[in-house]
Order: sequence, then C-alpha cells, then structure tokens
Amino acid sequence: MYKIILNVSILSLCFMASCRQNTRGQAAESGVKSGVESGAGSLFLADPTIFLDSGTYYLYGTGSPEGFRVYTSGDLVHWSIPAQDSLALRKGESYGEKGFWAPQVFCHNGQYYMAYTANENIAIAVSSHPAGPFRQDTLAPIKAPTRQIDPYVFFDDDGKVYLYHVRLADGNRIFVAEMTGDLMAVKEETVKECIVAASGWENTQKADWTVAEGPTVLKRNGLYYLFYSANDFRNVDYAVGYAVARSPFGPWEKTADSPIISRHTIGCNGTGHGDFFRDKNGDRKYVFHTHYSGAAVSPRRTAVISADFIPGQGRETDGMQTDAKTLFFPEANEKE
Repeated sequence: MYKIILNVSILSLCFMASCRQNTRGQAAESGVKSGVESGAGSLFLADPTIFLDSGTYYLYGTGSPEGFRVYTSGDLVHWSIPAQDSLALRKGESYGEKGFWAPQVFCHNGQYYMAYTANENIAIAVSSHPAGPFRQDTLAPIKAPTRQIDPYVFFDDDGKVYLYHVRLADGNRIFVAEMTGDLMAVKEETVKECIVAASGWENTQKADWTVAEGPTVLKRNGLYYLFYSANDFRNVDYAVGYAVARSPFGPWEKTADSPIISRHTIGCNGTGHGDFFRDKNGDRKYVFHTHYSGAAVSPRRTAVISADFIPGQGRETDGMQTDAKTLFFPEANEKE
C-alpha cells in the first residue's frame, strides 16, 4: 500500500450515539460559524454535491421521488429554494420513474450537465442554467449490460473523459470507462473494475454483498486519487476512504490511512457519499451526508467539512487532510 500521511482533527467529546448536538467551529467562509441545531432548518439531502457558478453555490442530492431538488446559497451555510422551481430535474422531462439518486453537476462547452441515477441506471441531462431544468431530448439511460449507479464524470488533462460509476454485480463495485465525445455513452470495451470492498473498515458487518460506492476522483501531480464510501449506507460505519493510481484505469492501491471520514473522526454515524468542491476562496471542501441520529438513519443530513491534500514529505503520494472542527450542517431557509 502507499504510505499516506493523514492529519485529522478530532472533535472532543463528539463521538456519541447521535450527532444531533451543536458542533461549533469556523466554517468555509470568513466569519461564518459552523454547526446548527438538528431539526428545524437542517437540510436533508443524501449523496449531495455542491456546484459553484458565478458566485452562487448550488446544492443537489438524493431526497425527492420526483427528481432532484436544488438549493442556492451565497455563504454555504444558509440555503434557499430558487423561486422559479424547487426541482432542477423533474420526472418526465428526463429519464427515470423512481430512485433518483446521487447527482453530479458540471459545466462543459457552455452547457450544464447533470449525471445521475434513476431506475438503477445512469443518465445524463442538459440545461442552460445550473438551477435547471435539466432535460433530455430522448429519455434514455447510458446503455450497460448490468444495473449501475453513482456516476462521477472526470475530465482528464489530455481531453479524455471518464465515467466512474458503480455496477451492481456480486456487490457494489466501482468501475471506470472512457466516455464518447457527446458524453451520452461509454466505450464499453474500455470498462475496467477499480475498487471492490474487502474487509476491515470496508466491511465491518462482514456482509456477503460488499459495498464500495459514491466515487469521486481528483488528480494531483500526475496521480489519480479515487475517493469512495464503503459499507451499506445504513451501517453506522459507513465511511470515506481512498485509493491511488498512476492511470485513470488503475491499478488502484488502497491507502493505509483510510477511512479519512468516519464516525470515529467526526462523531456522527453513517458518514459518506459526497463530493469535493472549492469555495469562493479557493479552499477545498467535501460535502456528504450523515445519519439523522444515533438511532435513526433517515432522513440523512447534509454536512460540509474542510479537506485538502498535504505533502507526502518525501513520499510519492500526498495525503488527504480533513479537520473536524470545520464540520457544519447547512441550514434550509424559505424560498428566495
């Protein structure tokens, strides 16, 4: 395994049966306090992603049977539903009848794209605005020989585009494939398996059907870092780890310091399935979900934490640092 350095600050007295207490500390933006009281005002989007465009943050995630809700914010803490519509993608205007999960939004060639899961398939819809509406001319998923979920579209330096995703076959397993130029299909001959959950932190319940899901990929100094969540999302030990490779196809070496986000590091159960983004100051953040409480999984709460690489101090690879003191739970407000 690669030897990775990790420096995770632990919240004192935070590891309890529930994470519904206040967690106070400095958040992403200057002058913003982290932590909110659970209950009224909390945001409940699972598998979340945050996209920054023209000074406005857009938040999407799993939470509606009708599609994907969108919230907007100027400071990452206070979020509102846009006045025009609460759904960025609506059932009937794009592929899918149920199971709207795990969206990713990105801008490419002047258009906004949403990659998402529905009907345990992956689809991509397009919009002229990050708030939507995201639609398809022809309602159809990306073709695949098996069920697949949790898309992450990665643009490499050489212009090639890859779809990291989860295929449901003898477990939730992470795969990658090169995409076609229009981003509406993959080159099936390029499909390659990346991550299979094994033992230890990845399978604390020793389940026969192991789970590795929610991939996100970052590239740094010529190396690829694949972040993923392991264990069933209902497990209190749902957590985030990562692996490193010299190619977008792998082979991937799991890091010895994983998991980097777990109930042991931030004091909340069921921590995982998120996405990296940069705030207005250029600082890297990770948005993810936690269980509602120590006793209840749902509705899963949206959370944000600061995260960034730290130099490997002579090693080939760098580590990923998170700081539990920066953890906060975004607040939902009324419509703008």
